[in-house]
Amino acid sequence: MPPRHQVAAPGRSDRPSAPDRLRFAGEGSHDDLYAALDLGTNNCRLLIAQPTRPGQFRVVDAFSRIVRLGEGLGATGQLSQDAMDRAVDALRICASKLSGREIRRMRLIATEACRAAENGESFLERVTNETGLELEIINRETEARLAVSGCSSLVGREARSVVLFDIGGGSSEIAVIRIADNRSSRLANHITHWTSLPVGVVTLSERHGGRDVTPDIFEAMTQEVEGMLARFDCPDLPRGPDGYPEDFHLIGTSGTVTTLAGVHLDLPRYDRRKVDGVWLSDAEVTAMQAKLLSWDYAGRAANPCIGPDRADLVLAGCAILEAIRRRWPSSRMRVADRGLREGLLTDMMADDGVWRRGRTRRPNTHRER
Repeated sequence: MPPRHQVAAPGRSDRPSAPDRLRFAGEGSHDDLYAALDLGTNNCRLLIAQPTRPGQFRVVDAFSRIVRLGEGLGATGQLSQDAMDRAVDALRICASKLSGREIRRMRLIATEACRAAENGESFLERVTNETGLELEIINRETEARLAVSGCSSLVGREARSVVLFDIGGGSSEIAVIRIADNRSSRLANHITHWTSLPVGVVTLSERHGGRDVTPDIFEAMTQEVEGMLARFDCPDLPRGPDGYPEDFHLIGTSGTVTTLAGVHLDLPRYDRRKVDGVWLSDAEVTAMQAKLLSWDYAGRAANPCIGPDRADLVLAGCAILEAIRRRWPSSRMRVADRGLREGLLTDMMADDGVWRRGRTRRPNTHRER
């Protein structure tokens, strides 16, 4: 059975994309389907889901492909032709999946690569012309809030402070969350400080090199990100006698942290069900980073949880993670294989009041496959 997620997200979109090519269910349909697409600097991801119990949904269909849309962007300021072609090919598959179902509502977003590129807007016009999909470029604050909302169910009930980070391909979003006794159902309401660093695994690896990473190169990458974090005006969290902030933990949502978890669990192949929600101690994260740094490119590429698509990016991600850990030391970190898409889905469902209707939904066997 596909996994269920319990998340909450801010923001809304009232206009479905490409109404001339996609079919939408009518108001109040018992089989309401929602869709969320995230086109990032490195990945193109789609989720189609159906509301189930309050605050939860069932994934009906999903798609993910590494497209490296931001490849070379840092040097040229432009999306390259090859990168755009790869992204359009992936988006055609997404459009096919969407056109084959009755989608009540969808939101399709693009992030840092399209924000930063001089030709980002013209590329999205091409996407609409060739696939029928209309993507919106969201700002960094919206991206940070959606990352928080997509992971809200992974915040420990005892937690009073959390730093949630999303290490992307071209940017990294960080949110500091303070939770009092009156905990809101939408975790994004508890964000006190947030920042978006103009660096991600693609941009950092392109600047420093991602294939042959020595300890000195790794430290240089880490210090570059530390310099960016030093400009983030955010009060330090009070620390307990063990040196860590009390009732505090990190949450990481990105390919970097899920890869670390997969390597830590020694999985024969990546398994989202085993990775999403797993806790890693501070010592375990340190050990996994050291292990990856000790492997050469071929060794990283051979690991089933890394593979050749991430082998030149994962250590750049670890350097960003290391800078975050130095700024906010924590005894443990929770790993999230979820994020923007989950936040988008739950937001749309909550805005439509699907969990207030009290309807009994048909068994999954009656769904179109």
